[in-house]
Amino acid sequence: MRENMKIVVLTGSYNLHGTSNTLVDEFIKGARENGNEIVRFDTAHLYIHPCIGCNHCGMDGDCVFKDDMVNILENIEDADMLVFATPVYYFAMTAPLKATIDRFYSRTGRISRKRLRTAYIMTCWNTDDSTVEPLIVHYKKLVSYMNYKDEGMIIGKGCGTVGMIPSHFYKDAYELGKRIK
Repeated sequence: MRENMKIVVLTGSYNLHGTSNTLVDEFIKGARENGNEIVRFDTAHLYIHPCIGCNHCGMDGDCVFKDDMVNILENIEDADMLVFATPVYYFAMTAPLKATIDRFYSRTGRISRKRLRTAYIMTCWNTDDSTVEPLIVHYKKLVSYMNYKDEGMIIGKGCGTVGMIPSHFYKDAYELGKRIK
């Protein structure tokens, strides 16, 4: 058994130095200080074919596509925690992160039995609650369906650029990571 946790971080931003990834870096800094192992996948820079609903996998097997999801899913199967991070692009999470989550379908049986801990980091330009509410609902539904345990959310409204990020979001993301033991 591992002494420290293995945390898989799935980011959805095309901008490796954008707002959501900046907060992910703070989360990782806090989590690493506790000796946790971090495995990060920047999904916008990987080859991930969308799920086509063919059911070849039977929700607990191999997908017909042999792409970067194979490595991601193997790491999730061995993880203790899963972190999702996305900027809001036109009122939704980014397409690469959504495609990644859709491909969980092929291993639903295996990765839903684990009772993984999860966290959610989201940033958007808008400060209106109605912009982020659907994404929060989607995250909570995923956590519930997969039988995971939410450890916290950083909802960075008003974070359109890195320069716009209020300092408390840096601290919140770091502290969320630091709590993970």
